[in-house]
Amino acid sequence: MADKYRMGKPADRRNSTRTVLAVCFLLALMVWGVFGQTLRYKFTNFDDNNYVHQNPAISKGVTLEGLRWVVTHPHVGNWHPLTSFSHMLDCQFYGLNPAGHHFTNVLFHMATVILLFLVLRQMTGSLWRSAFVAAVFAIHPLRAESVAWISERKDVLSGFFFMLTLGAYTRYARVAGGGWRVTSRRYLAVVLFFVLGLMSKSMLATLPCVLLLLDFWPLGRLRHMETKKTLIRLVLEKVPLLLLLAVFCAVTIWAQRQSIASVETLSVLRRFENALCSYAIYIKQLIFPIRLSPFYTYAEAGISWQKAVASLTLLVGISWGVFAGRKKHPYLPIGWLWYLGMLVPVVGIVQVGDQAHADRYTYLPQIGLVMAGVWLIADWCTSLRYRRTVLSVAAVVVLSVLAIAAYKQTRHWRDDFSLWTHAVTCSDRNDVAHLSLGATLIDRGQFKEAISHLEKAIEINPYPADTYHNTGVAFLQMGQFGKAILYFKKALGIDPNYGKSHYGLGLALQETGNPDEALMHYKKYLEINPDDAKPHCRAGDLLLRQSNFVEAIWHYEQALRINPDYVEVKNNLAWILATCPDATLRDGRRAVELALFVNRLSGESCAPVLDTLAAAYAEAGRYPEAVATARRALDLAAGQESVAEGIRARLRLYEAGIPYHESGGEQ
Repeated sequence: MADKYRMGKPADRRNSTRTVLAVCFLLALMVWGVFGQTLRYKFTNFDDNNYVHQNPAISKGVTLEGLRWVVTHPHVGNWHPLTSFSHMLDCQFYGLNPAGHHFTNVLFHMATVILLFLVLRQMTGSLWRSAFVAAVFAIHPLRAESVAWISERKDVLSGFFFMLTLGAYTRYARVAGGGWRVTSRRYLAVVLFFVLGLMSKSMLATLPCVLLLLDFWPLGRLRHMETKKTLIRLVLEKVPLLLLLAVFCAVTIWAQRQSIASVETLSVLRRFENALCSYAIYIKQLIFPIRLSPFYTYAEAGISWQKAVASLTLLVGISWGVFAGRKKHPYLPIGWLWYLGMLVPVVGIVQVGDQAHADRYTYLPQIGLVMAGVWLIADWCTSLRYRRTVLSVAAVVVLSVLAIAAYKQTRHWRDDFSLWTHAVTCSDRNDVAHLSLGATLIDRGQFKEAISHLEKAIEINPYPADTYHNTGVAFLQMGQFGKAILYFKKALGIDPNYGKSHYGLGLALQETGNPDEALMHYKKYLEINPDDAKPHCRAGDLLLRQSNFVEAIWHYEQALRINPDYVEVKNNLAWILATCPDATLRDGRRAVELALFVNRLSGESCAPVLDTLAAAYAEAGRYPEAVATARRALDLAAGQESVAEGIRARLRLYEAGIPYHESGGEQ
């Protein structure tokens, strides 16, 4: 019976090149019809900032420094240099226009869909079954997260190389045991695409096992497990892939060392319970793709030993059924083991992140289930009257329902507010959704609404420092500095190294008249994250007011190292270099250079900036220019008597050929 499905089964007359091209066109049309809308969508606050638009190593486009970074550093807790490079290329070509980044995601998904169809047809000889599997994969609502979320580029990119690996392996399998030169060349293609896939996403770790499954069906290289010798040969054939995999696994563990949950945080028993439930949940979502969320928490999932036992019973029952029917339907165990095996790296035994499960994890594993289901239903209907008509109508209905559902699911990704509002409606026990919606509302200036969602998140899960920090930010923006200080301190009580709360606490303390304590928290933040320009600027401002010019200059210089175009810092540094009472710190020439830059950016129409430029000219001994500049500043300061009075006093010095220096030093 297995011979019926072996590679090389003659295709019927309908499998013409024209028909294949038509199917490819229709698959592409379906993908763009559902996901083309994403070209109008924005970046989200769900990791897109860390992956792309607020990551200097990526957002600057292709640079040697950026290339070095993607190879030697984990990217948001993952090492996937090819994915990081693809984001870098997008920034090179599209800048920070999200439409271009979305276009690349859809393009790779379309290519993966078409390759799936071509590879399945090549392996099985069945055009329409392969086409339907590819169509379901193309527009199932579970694909929305992988395609519409820019940060999930790793899914569509690794999927693309996964399909290329399958295609290359199919070509290799046809000549295995033949001429050495052809065999080795085709095997090297398998290795190359496998490596590129692993460099896109480490989830492809189970791909060698998938290839071994395909040796049984549909490639027919391991029919009925005929001899141990054949099995051993096919396993040894995968050894080079497994050796490469070992290297990538070691690198992945290194990259994810900060994100892997400890046994104290999540017990081994809890992980196994969640893994069993996740397998069952993904099957349910395949059939009933409703209430899909960008993040599922453990609290929302409500995992219990009873649910785990029920899930285990379901999985054992399905396993018994598919293996019982393996002789008549050899694709059943292959599709089932494809599904079970490909989920192993992400099912939560080694827990990375806080999610109980995720839609994106189904991107490749569920192909196995769909493939087995499609072949089984088609075989069941072999003797059905009007078989072709019934199956065609059923296929159109199923694909239409999936397309509508996927289109609606994709719409939730159009912006942060839509995404997290939908997530909150899916479950009231999702603290991450309430936290993220709260952060979105803060960005929209809706601080009271944000606080209500953040307090709900705290009620569900009182442990994450993020929630207290964002609540503090909301109160800070509302001018309620006392409450802001309280929440920032709560965040730091949970995580003393939570840098953003040190910075927020510094801002609140500065507003309440505690400059020394504020400065201490700015410095603590900079110990944790020294490459942030704003805290350097804030620290420099406080030190300047304390007449600690040496430290102020150091912080301003650090800010300019990080952000060379930081206007406020350049203006303040120019003022110190022009007016510092310590003659050893003054530098009129550089002060003029800095002040001219700021003056150009301000359109030469800002009185305080012109005041700084005049002081710089005077320190450089360019008194006619200092006088003219000070007079322009005085004209612009009309109606601001306190500002005008200081400019007027300095103007008299310049007219007398004397530079202005702050009190306490020589003039």
